[in-house]
Amino acid sequence: MPSHQFHPTILREYDIRGIIGETLSAADAYAIGRALGTVCRTNGGTTACVGRDGRLSSPELEAATVRGLADCGLAVTRVGLGPTPMLYYAQKARQADVAVMITGSHNPPSHNGFKMMMAGKPFFGPAIANLGTVAAAGAFAEGQGTVEDQPMLVAYVERLLQDWDGGDRPLTVVWDAGNGAAGEAMSLLVDKLPGRHVLLYADIDGMFPNHHPDPTDPHTLEDLIARVRQENADLGIAFDGDGDRIGIVDSSGRILWGDQILQILAEDVLRAHPGATIIADVKASQGLFDEVARMGGTPLMWKTGHSLVKTKMAETGAPLAGEMSGHIFFADKYYGFDDALYAAVRFLGIVARMTEPLTQRAARMPRMINTPELRFDCPDEKKFAVVEAVRAVVKAQAADLSEVDGVRVRTADGWWLLRASNTQAVLVARAEADSAGHLAETCAALEAVVGQALHSAGLPVPAALIPAALLEIHA
Repeated sequence: MPSHQFHPTILREYDIRGIIGETLSAADAYAIGRALGTVCRTNGGTTACVGRDGRLSSPELEAATVRGLADCGLAVTRVGLGPTPMLYYAQKARQADVAVMITGSHNPPSHNGFKMMMAGKPFFGPAIANLGTVAAAGAFAEGQGTVEDQPMLVAYVERLLQDWDGGDRPLTVVWDAGNGAAGEAMSLLVDKLPGRHVLLYADIDGMFPNHHPDPTDPHTLEDLIARVRQENADLGIAFDGDGDRIGIVDSSGRILWGDQILQILAEDVLRAHPGATIIADVKASQGLFDEVARMGGTPLMWKTGHSLVKTKMAETGAPLAGEMSGHIFFADKYYGFDDALYAAVRFLGIVARMTEPLTQRAARMPRMINTPELRFDCPDEKKFAVVEAVRAVVKAQAADLSEVDGVRVRTADGWWLLRASNTQAVLVARAEADSAGHLAETCAALEAVVGQALHSAGLPVPAALIPAALLEIHA
């Protein structure tokens, strides 16, 4: 095929994402298959796995990607419709040299994209950018590959069930797939688990007619919370659009955020692996890192991004990691990739073995007050410079800071964070403190230094980076 130019916005840090009919097409999918297949062949690879989510555009993109890989001479296995972790599992089970998931994750229905692995490792950063270079050159590998249909959903669910360790205690659980790609796997899974299970929106529908599938957004959990209370359930579990992120609510309807879920999982893992490294991203609560240390583990703060976390896990040998976004990664008994359904099985096992309700366990967690993740626009070409300017200011103040991912400044009463998004033209901020008053002070310090940096970069300074309403919630 001739050379191909991708829209400049679709090759991202961790994956490929675009808007169907605007920035992403079947022709792009074919070129991605050809470029990825060329890289695979160059590295000596011969096999590929391809899966897809339930978006309306996914069948067409999947078919084009398969053709592109096969036209490079690869033996391609189509693993079918399911969550992204099913594709990761298929790669491990079949030892495929390259794996591609067609998914728009939790983005709107008009969006779609690609998540990839190469040689059993995450494919991200410069490797994704290189696909654009390969496609632009048009020097694709040639060959007559093969295509085989081998659905992996049943085998994947059977693997999830292998690590159930909750015995026969009959929990009542409400599950919400949000009409995303995890729906069928979720239905098969609960049929084999003890207890009573109530399913919400398990049918896969790429238009997401009931609510957006993003468990980090409290509004998307409203139906789950209401049903947990109605059913007097022990807990509720929600998944994002492609099943690699989890959300949990307890029997009172209280949301457990990513770092709180990780804290409960870490307590269990550390019993089996005393002293082990537990990784969390830079947005996680200080309470999590302190609790991991108190429980005898080695807490490690790392960069945000599922590919970066998986890479760090492999480097450190950590058995468990997590992000505030709900990505949970188990290397203990599992493969080290983010799998929300597997995390649900492990979490339910812990709850089934608890001698107290989940609500009481959650109530014993360290009490900190924090803002949600705050995002404000900043041009791509200036966002990293703004973070550098902030770093210079806080260094001059001899602040206690972490530079793992942006700037995280620890104060006597809490901390604040500023980082540049790797996927959007925004800056991301978050703050936490031990009281409402100290949170207001921490946010004021964040606003002052960010305002100074924006001004020095010639950018407009918002009247208030931290909405006053957020602080009023805790007042």
